[in-house]
Amino acid sequence: MSEFWPTELRVSKDRQRLSVSFDDGASFDLSAELLRVLSPSAEVQGHGPGQRLTVPGKRNVQIISVQPTGNYAVRIGFDDTHDTGIFTWTYLRELGERGGELFKAYELELAEKGMSRDKAEKPR
Repeated sequence: MSEFWPTELRVSKDRQRLSVSFDDGASFDLSAELLRVLSPSAEVQGHGPGQRLTVPGKRNVQIISVQPTGNYAVRIGFDDTHDTGIFTWTYLRELGERGGELFKAYELELAEKGMSRDKAEKPR
């Protein structure tokens, strides 16, 4: 069970942000792009060490659904049909606290692989 418990999850009207508030007063505004490219799904993270993929072309991705999964997480669906990531409360908290540095690392990976946030292509 998570040590962090959400008190509110809210998708923005433009569907490009998810606001998450926790019971200790912490609150984070997470972009749909961040959530999509750092999805905890096997499709993005792989099935073992060193298998994580860099997912390009998701600058304008939108959140289309947020469904509870037990009492420990949510499954977020995106308009590119990706919906297999189960975001635990702990992982959402980590994205809130470290999202900036994680997104910078993602942008570096894109550059190293000659990929873009704007051009959709096969993840690698």
